[in-house]
Amino acid sequence: MKRLEGQVAIITGASAGLGRATAVAFAREGAKVVVTARRAERLDALVREIESFGGEAVGFAGDAALEETADRVFKLAKEKFGRVDILINNAGIGNYKLITDMSVAEFDEVMAANVRSGFVFTRAVVAEMIAQKSGQIVFVSSVAGLAGAAKESVYAATKFAQVGMAQSLDAELRPHGIKVCAFCPGGMKTEFAIGHGRTHELVAQSRYMEAAEVAEALVHLCALPANVRVPQVVVRHMG
Repeated sequence: MKRLEGQVAIITGASAGLGRATAVAFAREGAKVVVTARRAERLDALVREIESFGGEAVGFAGDAALEETADRVFKLAKEKFGRVDILINNAGIGNYKLITDMSVAEFDEVMAANVRSGFVFTRAVVAEMIAQKSGQIVFVSSVAGLAGAAKESVYAATKFAQVGMAQSLDAELRPHGIKVCAFCPGGMKTEFAIGHGRTHELVAQSRYMEAAEVAEALVHLCALPANVRVPQVVVRHMG
């Protein structure tokens, strides 16, 4: 039996990095996946890849910070697969700068991508999960949500916010049989924040984890028995 057989998962920020790796990993473990991101051509390629090995997937291109996107993705999941069991709030961006160099527009952009997206998607699916008395919601935060660092004040603020939201929703939704987790990985070898505080050289020379390795941790988290919950998890490389 595949570990996520019969589960339906929504994954935001699925066009690259951890989101894409998670969609592939979930589909290989039997989950039906609904993927969303802003880049339609990448989503189409992802859906084709999943279908090539017998998985089931559907994509919707849109900005995860918009209420309309969340509502339409939820509706698509219901129409295509009949339910929603897992929500991976993975959409987000990184921008690492001194506070004096960060514009208000950049602040708003990071807050919307990292915090507002998780709010609108969680609100879109939670009534369905309450009705079915089960579900798993994961906020992909970061180790930056546990400890701040220089040039990360705005980014860390969003990641702390995700941890706080997850902790509060754990208390709020657990009586309904819904698990909520703050998932806090360290650096990964992806395009994340390239040109916004990271460089290709830095990532290539690092001990950062591969996205597929971290996706395996998400599979394990979402495949735990119904009576087992992990409110927070930290995933780090061996460097």
